[in-house]
Amino acid sequence: MPASSSARPALSRDRVVALAVALADADGVAALSMRALARGLGVEAMSLYHHVDGKEGLLDAMVDAVFAEVHAPRVGGDWRTELRARSLTGREVLRRHRWAVGLMDSRRTPGPATIAHHDAVLGCLMADGFDLAATGTAVALLDAHLYGFVLQEIALPFETEDELAAVGAEILGDEVREAFPHFTAFAEGQALQPGYSFGREFEPTLDLTLDAVARLRGVV
Repeated sequence: MPASSSARPALSRDRVVALAVALADADGVAALSMRALARGLGVEAMSLYHHVDGKEGLLDAMVDAVFAEVHAPRVGGDWRTELRARSLTGREVLRRHRWAVGLMDSRRTPGPATIAHHDAVLGCLMADGFDLAATGTAVALLDAHLYGFVLQEIALPFETEDELAAVGAEILGDEVREAFPHFTAFAEGQALQPGYSFGREFEPTLDLTLDAVARLRGVV
């Protein structure tokens, strides 16, 4: 026997945002609409406006929910340990919510989790001796590494080793081998070798980034 409407959980902001995130995860944020969201919740679209301020307010809340999943550095903790954990969890979160990569710092009305996260990142650095200028440079560098790496990672036209091998076979024709010897050498000697994964470059490049951050205050 189907559940009656009275048995349906009460509509709340948390339910609205959670389903919006799930729909964006499945189909991309471009496919998300207030009507589709309302349909998934079993309500009229106008009901959503009691909980979010239209599509832009919904996106603000969705981005805020993603920030809430990322490790917030502990102010007073070792800056390198805390910010390394922040980048590692950030990558995991953004790989789950691929639609969010280009939206994380785009909102003009950020939510409390978004502001709290930025406050924690800044505070972690400032409490460990970074001045304001060094803090700003450090944050820019760390964010460029995290968002840039994930953006490139999720854009790759392959996921498995077999798919990479197939792409490589299509690209490395005789003309390419002859015209581009360095590209060919890297592809055959590194990228197309068994076990290679672009994702494995994240931690080594993160550690190099953290080394550069350390030099902002003269400590490596």
